[in-house]
Amino acid sequence: METQETTEPTSKKKSPIRWVIMAVLAIAIIFFAWKKISFALHHETTDDAQVSTQITPILPRVSGYLKEIYVKDYDSVKSGQLVAVIDDADLTTELKEMEASLQASEADLQNAKAGLNNAQVSIAPSKGNIDLTDVKIKQAEEDFQRNQNLYNEQAITKKQLDDSRYVLEGLQQQKHNNTGDLQAVRSRVNIQAATIAKAEAAIKAQQAKIDQQKLKISYTKIYSPVTGKLGKNNVTAGQMIQAGTPLFSVVNDSTFWVIANFKETQIRTFRPGMPVEIELDAYPGQKIEGSVASVSLATGAQFSLLPPDNASGNFVKVTQRIPVKIDIQNINKHKDILRNGLSAYIIVPTN
Repeated sequence: METQETTEPTSKKKSPIRWVIMAVLAIAIIFFAWKKISFALHHETTDDAQVSTQITPILPRVSGYLKEIYVKDYDSVKSGQLVAVIDDADLTTELKEMEASLQASEADLQNAKAGLNNAQVSIAPSKGNIDLTDVKIKQAEEDFQRNQNLYNEQAITKKQLDDSRYVLEGLQQQKHNNTGDLQAVRSRVNIQAATIAKAEAAIKAQQAKIDQQKLKISYTKIYSPVTGKLGKNNVTAGQMIQAGTPLFSVVNDSTFWVIANFKETQIRTFRPGMPVEIELDAYPGQKIEGSVASVSLATGAQFSLLPPDNASGNFVKVTQRIPVKIDIQNINKHKDILRNGLSAYIIVPTN
């Protein structure tokens, strides 16, 4: 039997493809790691950011029953657009009552003016009576002096002398009375003048109340203060509403910005005007350009209802967040996708 000897290699050669794959993977890992590290060294990022805009409440300025509502949830409104009406029946009735009171005050004023005119007319006769009495007193004094001389010469009797004296004293008393009458007339003039001033003041006060009431009636028509889109309607027709109660909220659809809360260790190079890249979570992959508008002078914790106070007890250092306002460039281009409160991812190049 013949044995055939065959020689086999003790070991197989390894394939070079394995080493190529491993080399490519190593290069890819190094490339992406370098890219990640390079990006982190030259950019600051945060996902603690939200889109913001102005939200303006529509508030009634008077109380009453809501008569009509002209808008629905999430409608677009313009500044000055009528959105609701409050029933003004009670206010109109009060206005009519005030106008009637004004007419009564005007009648009182005319009455006071007539009284003043009468008092002023009475002054001239009173002065005339005093002047006439002065003439009579002068004549009576001369008669009394003449009778006194005649009596001293025993040309007249004592009775004739006394009669002339009584006439003089009567005229003097009459002048005193006439003077009192003149003072009373002047006093009535002053009283009527004060009455007129009071009536005029009452008319002004009543007119002011009427103007205020008309203003309240105008407030029963509720207009949108700004242009934008309404939120959810909080009331229905026929409901009693109080002044200052929010009826609607108008979201401004023409002005948007982003508030990003960066760590305090990230903002050292931030300055107004720095370019910013914004990506909304609702629209991944769609980039929005922006710029840093301002950096807050206080951390976000300081705006909370109860700011932290680490003055006593155990202390654990926590990295604080600084609000940064970011303006959105070409806002009209992105208006259709911007919504108040949307979450955003912010990238700020720092090199």
